[in-house]
Amino acid sequence: MDMLKNILLKHQNEFHRVLVFDPLTDKLMRIDLSRSFNGLSASELGDTQKFSEYINSLLQSTGSKYGIGGYAEDRDLYKRSKLFSGETPRSIHLGIDIWGPAGTKVYAPLGGMIHSFAFNQGFGNYGATLILQHQLETRVFHTLYGHLSLPDIAGLQEGKYINRGELIGHFGTGAENGDWPPHLHLQVIEDLRLREGDYPGVCASSEKEFYLNNCPDPDLILNLLAYAR
Repeated sequence: MDMLKNILLKHQNEFHRVLVFDPLTDKLMRIDLSRSFNGLSASELGDTQKFSEYINSLLQSTGSKYGIGGYAEDRDLYKRSKLFSGETPRSIHLGIDIWGPAGTKVYAPLGGMIHSFAFNQGFGNYGATLILQHQLETRVFHTLYGHLSLPDIAGLQEGKYINRGELIGHFGTGAENGDWPPHLHLQVIEDLRLREGDYPGVCASSEKEFYLNNCPDPDLILNLLAYAR
């Protein structure tokens, strides 16, 4: 797995911006959703509108274009959805979330083909989801884009080639993104383990060693956290 991390680091300056962002004029806010929500109650976290207002207030108060963060965070917020409960609750986040307005455009960071896509329905799920397959040097890996707009996956064809910098989606609304405030969940995955259109974005604490090795830090591709405050 370290080989993939090294390859991504080697090519980091070649990746296209996933979002429109100018580091000279735009601000990024680092948002940590691991534990505290500054007074936002558990019931309010379960209310998508109030959760969205909370995220928007954070961005507006700092003049930030996007909020970003979340990789490897242990998040209590997943208690808002039964999807992550059960005998072994899941709370370790495996991607990076970028929070911003619905309709925000999403671009492919590098060339690849459409591996699979799906509308993963249910409160707390991904909603509209796209997975691309890439190869750098000798390594095959995947990027997953969760919480997209539903029209983005309409009419797609598996195996179609996607160019670096091609528009691939938009931040979805709560009605199409699994009832979340608008954002992009970006995840890098080496081994999909035969899954199509879906892959866990959150794992149990007991499984984090495997999943974090299989899903390296997406900022190796995004290269955005250096600008976040």
